Amino acid sequence: MQLTRLVSLPLPLHICRPASAALLALLMLSLAGCANAPAHSGTASTGAGLTRDDLTWLRRDGFGVDSADVARYRALGREGLLDAQLADRMHGSLPPPVATLIHGFEATRTPPAQLLAGLYTAQQQLKAMPAGPDKDAANKALQQHGNQLMQEARQAELLQAVYGPNQLKEQLVWFWLNHFSVYAPKGRIRWELADYEQRVIRPHALGKFRDLVMATLESPAMLEYLDNAQNAKGHVNENYARELMELHTLGVGSGYTQQDVQQLALILTGVGIARVDGKPQRFNAKMAPLVVQHGLFEFNPYRHDFSDKVFLGQRIRGRGYAEVREAVDIIVHRPACAQFISRQLAQYFVADNPPPVLVARMAQIFQRTDGDIAAVLRTLFDSRELLTSGRQFMDPTRFVVSSVRLAYDGKPIANALPLVYWLDQLGEPLYSRITPDGWPLDGASWTGSGQLSMRFDIAAAIGNGNTQLFTPLGSTTREAGFPMLTTRLYYDAIEPHLSKPTRGALAKAQSQQEWNTFLLASPDLNYR
Repeated sequence: MQLTRLVSLPLPLHICRPASAALLALLMLSLAGCANAPAHSGTASTGAGLTRDDLTWLRRDGFGVDSADVARYRALGREGLLDAQLADRMHGSLPPPVATLIHGFEATRTPPAQLLAGLYTAQQQLKAMPAGPDKDAANKALQQHGNQLMQEARQAELLQAVYGPNQLKEQLVWFWLNHFSVYAPKGRIRWELADYEQRVIRPHALGKFRDLVMATLESPAMLEYLDNAQNAKGHVNENYARELMELHTLGVGSGYTQQDVQQLALILTGVGIARVDGKPQRFNAKMAPLVVQHGLFEFNPYRHDFSDKVFLGQRIRGRGYAEVREAVDIIVHRPACAQFISRQLAQYFVADNPPPVLVARMAQIFQRTDGDIAAVLRTLFDSRELLTSGRQFMDPTRFVVSSVRLAYDGKPIANALPLVYWLDQLGEPLYSRITPDGWPLDGASWTGSGQLSMRFDIAAAIGNGNTQLFTPLGSTTREAGFPMLTTRLYYDAIEPHLSKPTRGALAKAQSQQEWNTFLLASPDLNYR
């Protein structure tokens, strides 16, 4: 069976069609009636079960829940857990088989400079070949290699999302990957994706927003995607300058003008990527002190416009890379930046239309702490609005990752490609948004009938064990059995808070596999 067909197959015969149709209809009806229903009030539980507020908080704090999450919550309490997460000092690590799987990927274990140097060599060899079948085959092989690296980077990120002990950080990594979105098929980006997640986004996910902006500004993937690698004096490209303000920091209608875009583009001239052809770049005595290089990033003063600029009403003296740092400081200290980022975070974690009073408090903390992401998130997760602003319909990534976490409860998978393909089919493939605005954060964008039907198929694949998640790539060994969702985790955290319609659907299940499917596809687990 081909993996790309896993979730488009007909439902197995033992899945009761009438009950399946009824549950799918229930999910569709719930979109109209349940999305804004507030969660019931409750306090952190000290007994065997979790209150509704406990469950709501945990499911917003992470990609759903598993037994380890519940155990940490009980051991540390809500504030203790939040403290550990925001300080990024969570105990635990990836399961050894998962860590081995990630480290085994060429994309994650190979330095990006080495990957790009190998690509350059292959491109030069290809260019020297005469036209014909051999050249076509070599080009096809090169593209397949790029696609393999892309799929490995996707798998690595999804494995971290499923098994990472700091689930709040894992959500933030996905959030920032989407906020600072790059498009894998463009140029050399497939060779740069793993580095983008591992060394650009992940280390800065909970730090200062300015540092995160600077890390993305200096990353090869972003510089290639938004064309700043081609931005040079006399050949100015405004793409990155525009999106840096419109999508990454300030938002539309925040007061900047086209002249500000042009001035920022001039400030960003010379910000690019180091050569990987092995040929040394030589700078004269005047320019050499102005060169900035680390990793694959390079500020080339020969390509920079050294004129003075006026940006967002402030004069910036032309002097090299220091102009870039000054411009970013100006941007991130504007109130519009605090407001824009706070609203984006609140929309992702709280509600499609987050309460303005909560966003205002978050924005105040953003400004007061110099853009401390952890401090802003503490305001959000300590807020009453987190629990009283209605339920959120999950985007595909949250649905897939939370379903796998609940179904397998920490059991290491051997093959993450099914997760990649499910997100392809649900329309939210990682690193594949063509436009730089990232995938929509609101639930309404993911509620079409085709989307819901596909979710039911994925729930059926997981519920029946028909996934190949435990079949190593290249193996012909069949996966054994299906998950048992009627566990202590279910009875402690899920069952006490199921809606009456979902309980009715589960009562009609004619097998454990069907029961699994109905639970995973239920409105209760498509909302959080």
